[in-house]
Amino acid sequence: MNRVMAYCDRWTVAPGETVRFMVSCLGGTSYTAQILRLKQPDAGPQATPFAPEPVDAPCNGPHDGRFQAIPIGSFAVVPAHPALAPAGSFTLAAHVFPTTPAKGRQAIMGTWCEVSQTGYALEIDGQGRLAFRIGAGPGRVAVATAAPLSTRRWYHAAASYDAEAGAIILHQSPCSDHDFHPEAPATATAPAGFAPGAGGPLAFAAHSAGPAAGPSPWGGLAFAGHFNGRIDSPRLCAGVADAAARALLATDPLNAALAASLIAAWDFSRDIPTETITDIGPRRLHGSIVNLPTRAMRGHNWTGRETNWTRAPREYGAIHFHDDDLVDACWAPDFAFTVPEGQRSGVYAARVTADGFDFWVPFFVRPPRGAATSKVAFLASTATYTVYLNNRGRFLSLLTERYQGRVMVLDEIDSLLIEFPEMGLSTYDRHSDGSGVSYSSRHRPLQNFRPTGRHWNFNLDLFIVDWLEKLGGDYDVITEEDLHTEGLALLEPYSVVLTGSHPEYDSLAMLDAFEAYLRRGGRLMYMGGNGFYWRIAHHPAREGVIEVRRAEGGVRAWDTEPGEAFHSFTGEYGGLWRRNARAPQRLAGVGFISQGFDHCSYYRRTVDAADPRVAWMFAGVEDELIGDFGILQGGAAGLEIDAVDPRLGTPPHALVVARSENHSNTYELVAEEVLIPHGATDAVINPDIHADLTFFETPGGGAVFSTGSIAYAGSLAWNGFDNNLFRLTTNVLERFKSPMPFPLPK
Repeated sequence: MNRVMAYCDRWTVAPGETVRFMVSCLGGTSYTAQILRLKQPDAGPQATPFAPEPVDAPCNGPHDGRFQAIPIGSFAVVPAHPALAPAGSFTLAAHVFPTTPAKGRQAIMGTWCEVSQTGYALEIDGQGRLAFRIGAGPGRVAVATAAPLSTRRWYHAAASYDAEAGAIILHQSPCSDHDFHPEAPATATAPAGFAPGAGGPLAFAAHSAGPAAGPSPWGGLAFAGHFNGRIDSPRLCAGVADAAARALLATDPLNAALAASLIAAWDFSRDIPTETITDIGPRRLHGSIVNLPTRAMRGHNWTGRETNWTRAPREYGAIHFHDDDLVDACWAPDFAFTVPEGQRSGVYAARVTADGFDFWVPFFVRPPRGAATSKVAFLASTATYTVYLNNRGRFLSLLTERYQGRVMVLDEIDSLLIEFPEMGLSTYDRHSDGSGVSYSSRHRPLQNFRPTGRHWNFNLDLFIVDWLEKLGGDYDVITEEDLHTEGLALLEPYSVVLTGSHPEYDSLAMLDAFEAYLRRGGRLMYMGGNGFYWRIAHHPAREGVIEVRRAEGGVRAWDTEPGEAFHSFTGEYGGLWRRNARAPQRLAGVGFISQGFDHCSYYRRTVDAADPRVAWMFAGVEDELIGDFGILQGGAAGLEIDAVDPRLGTPPHALVVARSENHSNTYELVAEEVLIPHGATDAVINPDIHADLTFFETPGGGAVFSTGSIAYAGSLAWNGFDNNLFRLTTNVLERFKSPMPFPLPK
């Protein structure tokens, strides 16, 4: 059977702009493509029938295809240079922190080429021991091995080729780390009656595997032997370094005593926000990182006196490499779509099909740049989509079935993520060495960004699009990617901005734009739950790449290690916006209080619903219970829910017009609400757990309406849109579109 995977080079396009698609066939050599406008999710018989609208495009139809591999795994590389192949004796050294020493052979640094068996390499051998190898071709390889390496322990490793003695020498010294480990330094030697031949470029955390047969992450080459762990302060010098010289290499490479011998001294604490590695030695043999290993990591010399890398960069000279890092699949483009002038703004996708197997590649068509074609904007949560991309942990963790209370359900596209782990990870996963995933990229095939499958994030947001289509389709689609870049200017033309169901991740620029928009009289409909929760950083040069540091509290799949809470891209403190004095309640009136995935409940009207300030909201809505129905677990209030909290910033004049109740005991207080463990953290006995349907006015005649529930959108279309939640939400949208200002209450 032929299957297919694909992705596109950009998520946001305007009329006249082009989006390119990269495709890989899995078992065949052809596929068909069709551009479609998405108007609703594929949600079954209780929802609006799934009916994507075909778009005429030259790229529609059959295409020749081929398989494209994904070159996963991070490393750093310095282009080949004569100085990297010394004519005589030489020494290389680095501080090394292995995290999976027993996984098999792993490269640390060197010019080794596995195909030609030439060059030199400091590495970990198949038995987990530090090793040094040189090669002059097949059958002419010398290897020296020292002692087995411990997991997550710093070492200073140094290796020399002694041309006069015809030998290689390896030194392994554990570094003190406030522990009582009995490990002692070790030295090993081996005969080497030949000099290393010319290998490949000098690489860190991988070695060259010769020319790539498919996509290459760097220089047309393939790389293998990926190292898991941290490398700090690598050096290369001429001659056989004695103990004193090795100590200077480690601590003071520019010392005058090394002036005649130093070839290169890479300082990974420089240029941390970039993809450059800097050589402070005499030849300036700079290089680059590949597949985005994690930077701003504690180095071998971290003291703990400073936890902000921008204030003590020399203590953050480590890069953490992983064999499952991926920033770009590097596929060649296969077809493209140029958005015609006059094409309506909306949510679109390329459906790529092979032998009946569909793979979806969504993208967003915004209105012409600098213009708006509606008073209403739906803001696609592209930051949150990116952070969740290819969430493998959902399928591999036993916790998923436990907190959902049912057996895991997968479809054909889900199974691709299990079959092809090289599709990469989400920031909800851990790397193969157990460390948390800090970076996520959209430049790869994506399993959970589609209108089919599980109702979450993008898929669930299509219920909001479905509702807007029901109302006549008068809306523009804009994205958080553009919000981060353009700020207030993107929002200003609109009377109303609607979020998605789960706008969880925001940069400082995004929050500032929201706040400025509301202060100028804008109206915000926060259509979900657990929004504005985590602080993120966007890559300074690559679109579609986001960093998350899960610092301090919060509901999280992993937490940052000590001293590593500041983003490498920006130097900003990471973690919850609540910890940055910008709790969600300050913007939306409500903030994350609980989550549960077994059943969703309903809202009950409160006394605030009778306030004349919101009489328009309840026109035609007489029921006391609102949303006691829905496609998502049977109700409108659930999955992840938000509540008001004046101490965190809910405005004093905010009205809670309806409040959820009757949640199960799987709904527990979020971690940041529990400072001291106690036995009253679930919804059955804790009165603080509820979703609050909230409204308040803002200066300048604006207003905010917040649903406080991810499940809310799944109830809009219930019973063919003939329901109280649809009427209430439509009332809000119509009033928010009106130019009549909302006066602040006295």
